[in-house]
Amino acid sequence: MDEPHAATGPLADPGVYRIRVQGRLEKRWSTWFDGMSLTPDRDGTTVLRGTVGDQAALHGLIKKIGDLGLTLLEVAHEATDTSAEPPMTPTRTAHPEDPR
Repeated sequence: MDEPHAATGPLADPGVYRIRVQGRLEKRWSTWFDGMSLTPDRDGTTVLRGTVGDQAALHGLIKKIGDLGLTLLEVAHEATDTSAEPPMTPTRTAHPEDPR
């Protein structure tokens, strides 16, 4: 009997993913989506983009999308260009209208 093989290639490695959902998410949801950037598009969709550590983390993000009742439109692995990619660590910027 053959032994199972570990997945190889970009899906097994940490990488940058682009996830498109139907609907608009405010940027404050970024923290809930593990620090991914959220970019609303003119067509009424939102693109989540950022580094995902592994397949379990990717499935966790997809589950969160489902938990919100959002329609998942696209999941794409992007080539990682470390020279152009800023670190995806969540930061908090104080805003005058934010009382926290």
